[in-house]
Amino acid sequence: MKKVTALVLLLAMIAMPVAGFAASPWTEKDTYGDRISGKLQFGLVNTLFGWTDVFFEPIKASKKCDNCGSIWTGIGKGLSDAVVNTVGGAFQLVTFPIVVDFPLPDDGVKFATCCGC
Repeated sequence: MKKVTALVLLLAMIAMPVAGFAASPWTEKDTYGDRISGKLQFGLVNTLFGWTDVFFEPIKASKKCDNCGSIWTGIGKGLSDAVVNTVGGAFQLVTFPIVVDFPLPDDGVKFATCCGC
């Protein structure tokens, strides 16, 4: 009984952060072929360029807009997002024929330095 409870708690802890992320952009495609090619591209970009969030997140935070945090928040978010985007991108890449979404923070890697303001 304790093993089942521990497994349920572990799965809940894993699923909670994912529930807060928005759906990946490739999920809006119409056909199966478009979805798997979109997922393949999304996974490839995040696997190869996930590490760039180490630089982009502090830049976003330094812009001092309303929805940005401090530079230290940007560094922490950049480090965590770099790991999550790279590993998540690899997972998307490996599972591209299966059209189940595993969302990434901020819809994965984006090559922009503005924080949306």
